[in-house]
Amino acid sequence: MERENAWEKYSEEEKQKVFDFAEDYRIFLSDCKTERECVEEFASQARAAGFKELESAIESGEPLKAGDKIYAVNMGKSMAMFVLGKKDLEEGMSILGAHIDSPRIDLKQNPLYEDTELAFFDTHYYGGIKKYQWVTLPLALHGTIVKKDLTCIDIVIGEDEDEPVFGISDLLVHLSGEQMEKKASKVIEGENLNVLIGSIPAPAKEKAEKEKEAVKANILHILESQMGIEEEDFLSAEIEIVPAGRARDYGLDRSMIMGYGHDDRVCAYPSFRAMFEVEEPEHTSVCLLVDKEEIGSVGATGMHSRFFENCVAEIMNLIGNYSELSLRRALANSMVLSSDVSAAFDPNFPSIMEKKNSAYFGKGLVFNKYTGSRGKSGSNDANPEYIALLRDILDRNGVSYQTAELGKVDAGGGGTIAYILANYGMQVIDSGVALLNMHAPWEIANKADIYEAFRGYIAFLKEA
Repeated sequence: MERENAWEKYSEEEKQKVFDFAEDYRIFLSDCKTERECVEEFASQARAAGFKELESAIESGEPLKAGDKIYAVNMGKSMAMFVLGKKDLEEGMSILGAHIDSPRIDLKQNPLYEDTELAFFDTHYYGGIKKYQWVTLPLALHGTIVKKDLTCIDIVIGEDEDEPVFGISDLLVHLSGEQMEKKASKVIEGENLNVLIGSIPAPAKEKAEKEKEAVKANILHILESQMGIEEEDFLSAEIEIVPAGRARDYGLDRSMIMGYGHDDRVCAYPSFRAMFEVEEPEHTSVCLLVDKEEIGSVGATGMHSRFFENCVAEIMNLIGNYSELSLRRALANSMVLSSDVSAAFDPNFPSIMEKKNSAYFGKGLVFNKYTGSRGKSGSNDANPEYIALLRDILDRNGVSYQTAELGKVDAGGGGTIAYILANYGMQVIDSGVALLNMHAPWEIANKADIYEAFRGYIAFLKEA
C-alpha cells in the first residue's frame, strides 16, 4: 500500500503552516534539552493558556467541571495535562503519552578530577547510545545543583556563542590502528567518556602547593567565585552533558530539522500543543509527558510510577465522584496514543529495513501495531478494532499517516511506554514521528511528519 507524500497535498498556505509550526518546535528543541527545562517551559505555556495547577485546585477545594483545564508537575521532570470532558470520567479518557528524556551523558556524583594537569568530569552515559558518536563534539552542561540549604542553582553553559564548550577527546588516526580493529561497541568505552573542562593551574602561593592538583583547584575556584558551587555540592546535583548548539533547518529546501533530543520531544511537543486546540471535548483529553523512558520508565518520574493514576484520582475527587472502582473504570475505558519515534527508512542502510513495512520521511504520522524486539518481546500489540477506529478518525480529518515496524524481524527492536498503560486495560497503540540518526547526538526529522502528528493528535483528542 503506497502512501502519499504529505508535501504533495499542501497548498502554499498550508505549507506555510507546516513551516510555522516547525519553527516553533525548532525553538523549543533548542531551548529545552533536559526534562526539567521541558517541564518548566510546558508549565509556563500551560498557565498562560488558562490551565490551573492541580495542587492549587486541591488546596482550594473548588469543584471541577467540564471544560476545566488542569495540569500537574511531578518533581519537575514529568507532567500531566487535562481538559475535562462532557462525559463522566468513568467512560474513559483520550490520552496522548510521550516521554521527554533523551539519551545523553550524566555527571557522576563525584565527577571532578585532575590527570596530567588536565581537569575532567567523570561521567555515566544515560540510555542507549553509540558511544563513539559522542567524541570530538562541542558539548554543553545543563542541570541543577541543590545546596544543603535547598538553594537551587540552574546551570546552562555552552549554548551561547560567547560561552565555552566542553568535549570528549578521541585518539588521533595516526595512532589508532589497534583501536580501529575493535568492535564499534568497544571503540570508546563508557569509562573513557571523560569530559575535558580545563587546563590552567591555580597560582601557588607556596612551593609545596605546586605538587597538588592545581588545575582542579582552579576549576573549583571558578565554580565558587562565579556560581557559588563547592565540590561537595556535586553530591546533590543533576547535571547532563548534551550537544552544544541550536537545532537547525536541514536540507536546501529546509524540509527537515536536525537537532538534539527529537527522541522523544518531537512527539511530546505536538502532543502538548494539541491540548490547546481542545475545548470541552466529549471525553476528557489528557497529555502525559514522562521521564526515564530511555532507561526503562522506572523511578518516581517514570511511567511505572503512580503519578498519573494519582492525578486522575485527585481530579475525580474534585469532580465529586471518586471511588476506587470509578478510578479503575476510568483507566480501563481509556484510549491512548503512545507517542514515540520510529525509524525512518534510510537508503544508505537498506539491508536492515523491510521496505513494505518501513516508515518514510514525508508520509505522516507513524503507527506501530507492535514494537518490541524479534518475536515482539516486550511489546504492546494493539487490537485491530482500535486500529480501525483510528483509521476512520484520521481519514475523515485528512491526516497523513503510515504504518511501520522498527526494522527487520530479527534485526533488533525497541520499547515504549505503551505496555505500561496497557496494563490498566486501556486501548493503546504506538504512534509518532520517523527519525534518521535515532539516539545519535544530532537526529533528523521531517517537518511534514511533525505537522501531521500535530493534526493527528488533535483529531484523536476531539473524536476518540
